[in-house]
Amino acid sequence: MKRKSVLFALITLLLATSSVFAQFTQSQMISEWQRAKTYTKEYLDAMPEEGYGFKPTPEVRTFAEQMLHLASTNYYFAAKASGKANPVPQESAEKPASPAKAATTKAVMDSYDFVITSLQGMTPDQMNEMVKRSNGTEISKANLYGKAFEHQTHHRGQMTIYLRLKGITPPPEKLF
Repeated sequence: MKRKSVLFALITLLLATSSVFAQFTQSQMISEWQRAKTYTKEYLDAMPEEGYGFKPTPEVRTFAEQMLHLASTNYYFAAKASGKANPVPQESAEKPASPAKAATTKAVMDSYDFVITSLQGMTPDQMNEMVKRSNGTEISKANLYGKAFEHQTHHRGQMTIYLRLKGITPPPEKLF
């Protein structure tokens, strides 16, 4: 009996934490994405122009490429969830014409605007609709926005290391 209780508690915990972002209201999601946009801009501003081509090791992306990857995936998830056409072709979104700070910053900020606008255009019923993933499984559109949020948070967190290796103190945490 005790094992069943523990198993039940673990399953409940996993289910509760696997889609926390999907439990937010649409208004809360929009607010979180606006906060994330502001926070990411602070990271983009913190890195000097010459640091946009920096990569800590040969096998990883440059700072600009990491940020453009974040942007590319923002577009991908928001387009998939909203049904809107992705305005930036996937294959070119992560390839900077140059590591220029202004171009990278604009591309990343535009991706956040696309996510926020697409979220604002969704109805509550649409947020609950299911979409097929590339592996054939289904996920709610709300949860897809949550996965996008998790992804951008992950890559922005990686940028902390890039800044630290350049001797730059990263922006302070911005939970609220």
